[in-house]
Amino acid sequence: MIDWKDLRYLQAGNARQQHAYAVLQALAMWPLLADFDPVLAGTIPLAIDTSASDLDVLCEVAPATQERFRHLLSTQYGQLPGFRISQHIVNGVDSVVVNFSYQGTELEVFGQAQPTCQQAGYRHMVVEHAILVAGGEVWRQEIRRLKHQGMKTEPAFAALLHISGNPYEALLTLENQTPAELQAYVARHPISRGY
Repeated sequence: MIDWKDLRYLQAGNARQQHAYAVLQALAMWPLLADFDPVLAGTIPLAIDTSASDLDVLCEVAPATQERFRHLLSTQYGQLPGFRISQHIVNGVDSVVVNFSYQGTELEVFGQAQPTCQQAGYRHMVVEHAILVAGGEVWRQEIRRLKHQGMKTEPAFAALLHISGNPYEALLTLENQTPAELQAYVARHPISRGY
């Protein structure tokens, strides 16, 4: 089981994962955000990224700490290209989104008033990882192919699994399945180009 909060797993990964590790180390992001329980989510940890993929960092930011979170990021990274802070309601929760780039790598730091392991981005990543483990390299390659065609990550997984409805919600219905149950589910949906 991967400890997604310990970035060292990236060091043993592919070139893009190793680069992500180097960027996050150069930015000293984990020590800076330690009080906000940071975790890297998205496609790069799963090795299904495209050239357009950014580093998605999730943080737990209580309403009372939002101003400190904003100030910390502004002070540390405000001079970097593309730096901006925005406020959004995401999944019904007030969220702070900070974007910037560092040496050509795009980053998004996402703060929400719930534990990082309960945020949708983290939960999707965990489910997607389990599906990729169950499906093997053929699934990883097919997800990459769909993403290169312009499909978003969760819709790509939903298409391969023949899940209808909102793909972001539907994927989460699989999160409590055991590895054996997920293996059987994936086996019932072999890769075919007809979806």
